[in-house]
Amino acid sequence: MKRESLSTIVLDTTVQPKAIAHPTDSRLLNRAREQLVNAAQDCGITLRQSYVRVGRAAECQAGRYAHARQYRRMRREIRRLRTRLGREIRDVERKAPGETSQALRDRLALAKRLHAQQRDSKNKLYALHAPEVECIAKGKARTLYEFGVKVSVAVTAREGIVVGMRSMPGNPYDGHTVDSAFEQVQVLTDATPAIVLADRGYKGAMPACGARLILSHTRKLPAKLKRLLKRRQVIEPMIEHMKTDGLLARNWLKGEIGDALHAVLCGAGHNLRMILAHLRVPFAAFIRWLIGSTVIVSAARWHLAAVPN
Repeated sequence: MKRESLSTIVLDTTVQPKAIAHPTDSRLLNRAREQLVNAAQDCGITLRQSYVRVGRAAECQAGRYAHARQYRRMRREIRRLRTRLGREIRDVERKAPGETSQALRDRLALAKRLHAQQRDSKNKLYALHAPEVECIAKGKARTLYEFGVKVSVAVTAREGIVVGMRSMPGNPYDGHTVDSAFEQVQVLTDATPAIVLADRGYKGAMPACGARLILSHTRKLPAKLKRLLKRRQVIEPMIEHMKTDGLLARNWLKGEIGDALHAVLCGAGHNLRMILAHLRVPFAAFIRWLIGSTVIVSAARWHLAAVPN
């Protein structure tokens, strides 16, 4: 890639959803109790009571009450599930030996974290198998909240080639992701962009590399920059193609390392699809020429064979 093609890039963020079910308090509490009981039994700990039957019944009943909009009864079942989870936690802590397995310690830590969290708690737990999942509000009418990790995407303004894609754990403000995105672009392309186009979510950001940040709907710009600013929307279809044609819509890899790897691989796959799309046109023209040449040669041979000696 030429260096002048990187003079202008477009930045935006999206959500990379994790492969989890929609989180509900009743299911999370019951699943945490089940996993804690199984881990304790694997270590040979005999618990006072496991609450297998009543826990499953309370989870189902809470779902029925929520469907019927009987929220007082639903909250009563959730309180019962939380109480039983607390009893299991205290029972395991009393009976667990000093040297326990790592699996039991991990399950106990997750159970205590889930038992302590409330509606307005920070750093909430949304999935037991993926504790790094975050709840991100994107303001979409069809999807108010998405559960995953924020991803910063950088593409060239002219060609639409992905030159940077990085996961941003912790759900940071968009303006605080500019320096990390620039660092990845410089490492991957060995070039420093001079102009950055972004939406108004990056308001107040100051790139450390000295590049000029131009936000959408910026007034009093020269005519050349106004035309250039119209290229900011090029990143929107790129993100949608990565979610529909690629695998960005569902991340099955584990942990924060899996989030970072999945983001980079989705960007690389999008570039490969664009390259194949550009090669498809000359390849189709070559096939048409080859078929036409074959037809002409076959017709000439038939004509020569039909001419009498």
